[in-house]
Amino acid sequence: MTDRKRQIARAFIEAIPHARALAMQLDEIGEGSATISMPYDARLVGDPQTGVIHGGAVSVLMDTCGGAAVLSHPTGAVGTATLDLRIDYMRPATPGQRITARAECYHVTRSVAFVRATAEDDDRARPVATATGAFTLERPKAERDA
Repeated sequence: MTDRKRQIARAFIEAIPHARALAMQLDEIGEGSATISMPYDARLVGDPQTGVIHGGAVSVLMDTCGGAAVLSHPTGAVGTATLDLRIDYMRPATPGQRITARAECYHVTRSVAFVRATAEDDDRARPVATATGAFTLERPKAERDA
């Protein structure tokens, strides 16, 4: 992956206020793939009795990771937005553990990119959640005018 793609993905994450608020970190970027993680934060707990992170924080992490995967795809997208995101929650994330999302942009049409993702804590054998999504695909102006 080029440094340019890594810079674009990092700038994408840093430009999103909620990604900054959740302390998301770009761990890996590849050709149509991304890995982003966020630390456990007591402010994000959905159930004070168990200390489990709210599912909304997990969904934001997976959505952001999906967008980064689209932007890193070899088609050269310059922008993206979520059209549809289906998330299946498998189990609560373990309190105190970092949550990591991995997303892959596996198919691209002229204007839509398709992504699948997983979110995990330290127990990589049992995902916290899985997702599939469709994202808009904004191409460079030169390609749109061609």
